Amino acid sequence: MKTLLSAISKISLSLALVSIMTMNSVAANAPRLSKDDLRQMLDNPKVVVADVRTGRDWNSSEFKIKGAVRVDYRQVVSWASKYDKDKIIVFYCA
Repeated sequence: MKTLLSAISKISLSLALVSIMTMNSVAANAPRLSKDDLRQMLDNPKVVVADVRTGRDWNSSEFKIKGAVRVDYRQVVSWASKYDKDKIIVFYCA
């Protein structure tokens, strides 16, 4: 039984590491938008702006994009799957 739990634990850790490495790779290659580019897109119903700032950063900011949805960046995969594939999701963190 201990061997099975150890194997499951190692597999889970491996999957988590692969997931983190993949997300970092995707983020590094993601296209960037300027403020002006985003401003022009805000009226487009296909655009979803996701504010992924955490607790204090979000709470202390006086700047928030009107209509942005606040999401936990650690749950982006499950959150993003709720939207149609034709949506453009813009992640905002600063």
